[in-house]
Amino acid sequence: MKILKLNLRYLLTLTLCLLMIAGTKQVYAEESKPVSDKIQTTTTETDKKVLETEKPAEEEKPTGDLSVSVLSAFYSNGVETSRNSAIIQPCLTLGYKGFTANVWGNIDTGPYQTPADKTKKNTLAETHFNLSYIKTLGYVNLGAGYSYVGFSPPYDGAARPDDQQEAFAILGLNVLFNPTLTVFKLFDKGHRWYFQMGVSHIFELNKVVSLKLSGTAAYMIGEDPDYATEAKYDDEANKTTDKYNAFLDGVVSVCLPLKVTEHITITPTISYAFPLTTDAKNYMKGNGLETVTNNTDRASSFLFGGLVLSFSF
Repeated sequence: MKILKLNLRYLLTLTLCLLMIAGTKQVYAEESKPVSDKIQTTTTETDKKVLETEKPAEEEKPTGDLSVSVLSAFYSNGVETSRNSAIIQPCLTLGYKGFTANVWGNIDTGPYQTPADKTKKNTLAETHFNLSYIKTLGYVNLGAGYSYVGFSPPYDGAARPDDQQEAFAILGLNVLFNPTLTVFKLFDKGHRWYFQMGVSHIFELNKVVSLKLSGTAAYMIGEDPDYATEAKYDDEANKTTDKYNAFLDGVVSVCLPLKVTEHITITPTISYAFPLTTDAKNYMKGNGLETVTNNTDRASSFLFGGLVLSFSF
């Protein structure tokens, strides 16, 4: 309970700080475009409105983004799955009229495995295939999607881990801090529920540099304690036969997007992940990778970051 109170106090403090920062944001007015002399002297206001109404609506075009992230660690849903290696994550995203298709990979350049003599370098640990649709209704964003997650064997000769499937739903608000609730349901082999609440805000410092602050808090319900990532862990970070059902992790991130050209952006990023409850602390230690005799000596909070290079088209 103490760690919950402290983390809640930390999240409240972070929110107040974000509100204070948001109040200082400068608003940059757009420069008005000059109107030609011909229209000003020969067209009445009524005629101009008719002309504007008769203009065909600009057809929405497909969009795309190709990015590569180089990070110091791979952290996901309360679990750190890399250690002392660079993580490379290529990603291709295509979008059209609210629909998005996405392929994402996670390459560990020095995966930690046992036995060590069977460790294979540059392993494509995970590949995600994602489909989603988001509809904006005024101030509300509603969305849903599906993910197929494929895993690779951890080293030569090892059994291939079970692939997973996941469905998710998104509810977001187009207001200050863009609050969002995303609900993930893992099915196929695992069967957990993962609720992630997030806020974010972008400060445009100038035409080239922006500052993005974001934070998330998650709650997880495990349904199959046979899986290590769905089980509850005791105070010595040992796996139990109980299902996990509690708040899990909080993550705060700071990004600094640098717009190099109209299509190229480089983004330095840094994140800090931490447990929200004592159960979460035991869980994050129990699923850790550190080689220590006593599980309680494992880390339960993680600092990681890197660079993201993206090309939009």
